[in-house]
Amino acid sequence: MAEQPAKKLEPLHAVKGMNDILPPDSARWEWFEAKVRALMARYGYANVRTPIVEPTPLFVRGLGEVTDIVEKEMYSFEDAMNGDRLTLRPEATAGIVRAMIEHNALYNGPLRLWSNVSVFRHERPQKGRSRQFHQIDVEALGFAGPDVDAEQILMCRALLRDLGLTDSDVRLELNSLGQPAERMAHRAALIAYFEAHADRLDEDARRRLHSNPLRILDTKNPSMQTLVEAAPKLIDFLGAASLAHLQAVRDILDAAGVVYRINPRLVRGLDYYNLTVFEWITERLGSQGTVCGGGRYDGLFEQLGGKPTPAVGWGMGVERMLLLLDAVGVAIPVTAPDVYAIVPAAGSLTVAMAYCEVLRGAGVSVLMHAGGHSMKAQFKRADASGARFALVFGPDEVARGEVALKALRDPAAPQRTLPLAGVAEWAASLRTA
Repeated sequence: MAEQPAKKLEPLHAVKGMNDILPPDSARWEWFEAKVRALMARYGYANVRTPIVEPTPLFVRGLGEVTDIVEKEMYSFEDAMNGDRLTLRPEATAGIVRAMIEHNALYNGPLRLWSNVSVFRHERPQKGRSRQFHQIDVEALGFAGPDVDAEQILMCRALLRDLGLTDSDVRLELNSLGQPAERMAHRAALIAYFEAHADRLDEDARRRLHSNPLRILDTKNPSMQTLVEAAPKLIDFLGAASLAHLQAVRDILDAAGVVYRINPRLVRGLDYYNLTVFEWITERLGSQGTVCGGGRYDGLFEQLGGKPTPAVGWGMGVERMLLLLDAVGVAIPVTAPDVYAIVPAAGSLTVAMAYCEVLRGAGVSVLMHAGGHSMKAQFKRADASGARFALVFGPDEVARGEVALKALRDPAAPQRTLPLAGVAEWAASLRTA
């Protein structure tokens, strides 16, 4: 019986809304991440890493049962081994707080932390926000004063400037959510107000009216904007201490020359915030204008079973920031090797590889040609690589104990030779140039 031909397998594709990041685009991400790491070092923030999968109750308790994230957007499933309810993290803060409580990490005092995380939300993919997206997350844990609120706003401004953005590209909006008792009084006034105008509420607002009326203020429905603008304002319910905290933040920002606007409708999307909240917003990306947001969340540790602990933090969407940098024309430098090694004959390969390792050991980045090809084709690839120099390990040069050197970015520079024994010395001069 004749052997049947193997059935051709169909290629697999990434899950919708979960994207691959390939070269050369990944170089933009590395550049951005390097800027973030440098900033965090300047401000004394240490890196923290937590699991992608967390217990589902962590987010139900931490974010609030009636938030969009918990109600509609979480990737949750049951552990087939033990039946535990698990969730791919939809945000970073709750997991970091869980880790601090579990490991008693604040025993020796407050901590400043940052993380670069993947987060997951089952929502309609949109510009700058896929179902798997990435965030820079910053947390200061154990600090109660307004000075740290202001510090985090200042460090965010510093990062935006490091990235090449100006005040015309992004604006800062600021508000205070006060304390729980103040929000309860405001909540009662909001419910009474919206009940009196129930015929003007959309379906989402009616659903939230008694469970989370503050979130109605964040509606994007154009037909409700006039109604929302006339609603009771939280700032009118704040006591002296909350107002003093906000004023102290403003005094620091004013002294540092930070331009901002007080937005009494700024509430953020998660239930755990209190006192200071802020957002950095751009007009360059259409309706998805928030590129960074955060605030104070002094009650979250207790909500998750820990001791009362003040805390403040912010998150920045990486994809959205990269889109903004493109929109304003920020030039992100492309990383290129220092040297492209050309090997026109197989007999020179052993020597070429040995001296490429010498160069790399001296701190020079070297991309070595592989797979044969003509000298012309190799020079073409060398030029396309962006390398500053080509080293040609030709058989005649190698036989003489030499290597040919060509400056690729200076066409007028003549090709010359180097003794192989002097490659390390040349590398040292290259590093100091």
